[in-house]
Amino acid sequence: MHRRTLIIAEAGVNHNGDRARAIALVEAAARAGADIVKFQSFRADKLATAEAAKASYQQATTGKAQSQLDMLRALELSADDEVQIAAACAASNITYMSTPFDADSATHLVRHVGVSTLKVGSGDLTNAPLLLHLARFGLPIILSTGMGTLAEVEQALGVVAFGYLRDASARPTPADFANLLLDRATWTELRAKVTLLHCTTEYPADPQSINLRAMATLRDAFGLPVGFSDHSRGIHIASAAVVLGATVIEKHLTLDRNLPGPDHRASIEPNEMAAMIAAIRDVEAALGDGRKVPAPEEIPNRAVARRSLVVLQPVRAGERFTEGNLGVKRPGSGIPPIEYWSYLGKTAQRDYAANEALEL
Repeated sequence: MHRRTLIIAEAGVNHNGDRARAIALVEAAARAGADIVKFQSFRADKLATAEAAKASYQQATTGKAQSQLDMLRALELSADDEVQIAAACAASNITYMSTPFDADSATHLVRHVGVSTLKVGSGDLTNAPLLLHLARFGLPIILSTGMGTLAEVEQALGVVAFGYLRDASARPTPADFANLLLDRATWTELRAKVTLLHCTTEYPADPQSINLRAMATLRDAFGLPVGFSDHSRGIHIASAAVVLGATVIEKHLTLDRNLPGPDHRASIEPNEMAAMIAAIRDVEAALGDGRKVPAPEEIPNRAVARRSLVVLQPVRAGERFTEGNLGVKRPGSGIPPIEYWSYLGKTAQRDYAANEALEL
């Protein structure tokens, strides 16, 4: 039986730095049926230098004049904002989550907001110091792998494993990370705590760039639960990911795709989020348990849709059944058609009218 897919509504920075809009996103995600609403926790000065360029999609949505650093400053949420947004999540019966982009933000989320899972964005797949800091909290980690290779994912898992399994005073080396992955017990720990999300880091991502089969490659390579962080237009590709085994679906949510800001255009609106979640729940129900047996609803239809042996024209007792007088017709409540050849040449034990079902 397919496990219930965890749905993360990625509010991200679609609040545009406004706490009230962030809380409105929480409420919209809850109404849509998401399990989690996720934000981003960062201090712009710790995340980017003044020279850091914007991505092309950010230039298209926010212009070229403003620097990435200034754009990020406008999108920050304060520590108190995060506490209040988490409280709004509790009131709306939806789980609060945030992606920390620096160690202090992560510590605040764990120690003061009380998150139960940490999400790592694709941009930090190779940020070993941050990964180590996150893993040392001992919490489950959802790790996005956009822009990454299998080798980079493996290296990240080595860092995370070291954080989980080694004393915080230990000063690691790259060889320590690699050697730890040779231990079977390491993978037991990782399987219990880490989920890998396949992702294409482009906003929006065109279908030909998404490569959903790479999600299965991640699962086969590392034996960990996998999911899909969906940056595509629309909602249909997320359902396909569920069919391929995604245990988590993450999708950007906005209140209005026409709002200013870097991610709104690549996000879906609340009604679309609700439709996506409804489609995923239908897909989960349709996947079933994989056994090829009749559904209970099908059983009464057997007699209606299947056929039985019938005589095609009047047959007298003692007359033999032939290809000319024996056939198959509905209903299917009599002798099954597989017995057709067994009855050819046999003698009728009584008189039969045309279209009468053959008796045993």
